[in-house]
Amino acid sequence: MTALTERQIQIVRTLVESAPDKVVGSLRQALADTSPESALGGVRQLVEAEAADRTLRNLALLPIAPMCVAASEDSQAITFPPRVLNLIWRALRETHGHIIEQLRADVDDDSPPHNIIAASDQLVAAAAAGVRAREIAGFRTAAEVCDAARPDGADLLADCLDLGAIVRRAAQRLPEWLAHAGGETTAGARLAYRDAVAIADDAGPRFFHMLAAQMPQPWMVLRVISAVMDKPTERYLADSELAGFGEDLMADIDRALGAIATLKADDGVQAARAAAQGVDLLVQQLMEMETSVDLQREHGWGLRVHKQRAGLASVVEGRLRDAEKAVHEALPMNTPRQRARRPMPVLSDPPQDRLTARAMTLLSFNEQLHATANYGGFSAARNKLMESLGEHIDQYVDETIDQIRTGEVENIEHAEAFLGVAARLNQLLRGGKAGELVRRRTQAALHPEQPGRNEEWPLR
Repeated sequence: MTALTERQIQIVRTLVESAPDKVVGSLRQALADTSPESALGGVRQLVEAEAADRTLRNLALLPIAPMCVAASEDSQAITFPPRVLNLIWRALRETHGHIIEQLRADVDDDSPPHNIIAASDQLVAAAAAGVRAREIAGFRTAAEVCDAARPDGADLLADCLDLGAIVRRAAQRLPEWLAHAGGETTAGARLAYRDAVAIADDAGPRFFHMLAAQMPQPWMVLRVISAVMDKPTERYLADSELAGFGEDLMADIDRALGAIATLKADDGVQAARAAAQGVDLLVQQLMEMETSVDLQREHGWGLRVHKQRAGLASVVEGRLRDAEKAVHEALPMNTPRQRARRPMPVLSDPPQDRLTARAMTLLSFNEQLHATANYGGFSAARNKLMESLGEHIDQYVDETIDQIRTGEVENIEHAEAFLGVAARLNQLLRGGKAGELVRRRTQAALHPEQPGRNEEWPLR
């Protein structure tokens, strides 16, 4: 394969420079094993250089980098069009290229952090001035793009850049602030907030929006707000300029509740596990609201959060009831007319794949709730389900194996298939070696001539 021409390389360079960070990262991984001497060697070097430059860009412009993402209609978060980041960086290379190269050298040489921070702060300050002046093409275009995205968007971008140095230092302490409330943590958060509002009286919300963008879960910024405001009452926070943070979180909870409520048994195991992860996140969010804000259950935010908790428990308990029904359908037992007789497994037909899949889906949902149930308010319902289904599976397995051993089973192949289903469901319900024990008992009943094993059954 012949090497690319200079024109082709230039086309590739243009495409790479305009590609999102994730695409550049994927290209870098895909070309990692490409030899420098191969036809794609030049492309690999180009992609690696672009990836390294973006890493430096994101370091220098850290205070606003995570804010340059597509806007969400459901959130009050401050965002800027993604291309703004590259426009500012190119303008800085034109006007402050020497600082960028010094920063690059400092990073490559592992210079002291204060040198890297100082150079980065210079670039952020220069970007703020450039966006306001609009004299350089890159800064001017960035300002116009921001204005097109929202009214006075360029002014908002410049105002955020003004807080860059404060946000950069606060971001370094975020793990500490989130993990350890009180004491020095609270003092540090309040000091950073004070520095922010010293720059502009209305800088408080911007400061917290910028901090939220630095977090893997932006709603956790409520913890910092609570530290700064000394766990405000819901009325005080709801009437303040920071009310949007609480309202956004409660709106997120409502949307997630709606999504979880749509889970159906036919959606599959992957969807069930995703829904259970959503439940876990919801519980964390509800606890965050309750911990960060002084809520009153009788009205306002407190009443809304209380209803959301009740709604979550209701949705989850509904899926658990569906799970019980699905397992009974997957492992059917007839109801004898005489009360003195026990229910017996129905083995006249083979297991139905759809019914088995439905039971697997809902038991997978139940399985993923083990760490969340106590905090979510549905542990009693889950424990009841575990006990009820455990008894059903035990009885089903015992009766089926007894029929096999006594020769009363009407279809040995159906019985073996149903016991395989029971093993899979038992594994999801109880974990450990529960499924393997059912399989061992099945083999012992089907092949009594083989050496016996300790059955260790039932699991109670």
